[in-house]
Amino acid sequence: MIEVRHLRKEYEDVTPLQDVNITINDGDVIAVIGPSGTGKSTLLRCINMLETPTSGEIVVDGQVINDGKTDLNEVRKKMGMVFQSFNLFGHLTVIENIMNPQITLLGRGRQEAYEKAMDLLWKVGLGAKALHYPDELSGGQQQRVAIARTLAMDPEIILFDEPTSALDPSMIGEVQSVIRTIAKTGTTMMIVTHEMDFARKIANRVIFMDGGEVYEEGTPKEIFERPKKDKTRRFIQRLSTLSYRIEGTDFDFGVVVDELQAYAEKLLIENERTSKLQIALEEIVVNNLFEMEDPNIYASIDYSEKSDVLSLDLKYKGEHFDPKTSDNVLFNSILAEKTTTLTDEILEDSPKWYNNHTNISLRWEDAQ
Repeated sequence: MIEVRHLRKEYEDVTPLQDVNITINDGDVIAVIGPSGTGKSTLLRCINMLETPTSGEIVVDGQVINDGKTDLNEVRKKMGMVFQSFNLFGHLTVIENIMNPQITLLGRGRQEAYEKAMDLLWKVGLGAKALHYPDELSGGQQQRVAIARTLAMDPEIILFDEPTSALDPSMIGEVQSVIRTIAKTGTTMMIVTHEMDFARKIANRVIFMDGGEVYEEGTPKEIFERPKKDKTRRFIQRLSTLSYRIEGTDFDFGVVVDELQAYAEKLLIENERTSKLQIALEEIVVNNLFEMEDPNIYASIDYSEKSDVLSLDLKYKGEHFDPKTSDNVLFNSILAEKTTTLTDEILEDSPKWYNNHTNISLRWEDAQ
């Protein structure tokens, strides 16, 4: 078992890890996801002590390994790491790349190292490439060799740092297939990845990092289907957002219209859908909510690249307005379309500043 306690890593101009706390149990397959620059790769490098933490503790099987007293070579025998850039020695053949670490670090004889290497090469589908050099292989093949090299060391945990990010799309599947096979053996793994479908299928736990911390964690179902926190939801759904706080009738609605048009052009959202959302926004906010005394409205326009859904979310305080009671014929025709979803509910006893909520989502039929 590995415990990461209050881990912090500072550089001169940036602090990629602020306060990270993680427990890695035996047999876990943990996918680490999140925006670029949130410390995911730095976390792996600290766990393997390729980077020295500024503060905090990394505990492996009850031993604090960053206390300056630990034999790191012994610790690294327990931990293998697969890098996004393969890190193979170009002057050595494939078989030599896998044999040499076994001989120099584990003290194995050449014959034993050779047999172990060949067995693993056949398992990753590259037995016929044993005498080739790395530059004679595709990127996907080089990464499979790198994985075989790691497995040859019999690690208790394998750390994967974006193992498919340097590959052409056609090669990603072959590497993911090898990692899935390893996962079935019960090997403990932590995988930093930007491939969301892969993370969902392979992991038993998913960690979402943001701001140098663990922002949210849970099972794949919890993180990908029912995230509890807003940043996680937006990242998973790849949401782009425009938001406005409207606290009076003197609000310049024309600014919203102009920004909505620019937003739609940038994200390649069709004019027809944008126009429908604008009609909904005008009908609910301008023609109805503006009639309230001292209107206090939060309007959020979201577009999900993942599901191809454009939505309008309105939260407001005051008298409830039911969109279905509108006498605007054009607006009602939009609500009646089967590609429009309306959620309209009064949120009783809400601790937030609003007490009413309306959400209208517009999608194309072929996106369902």
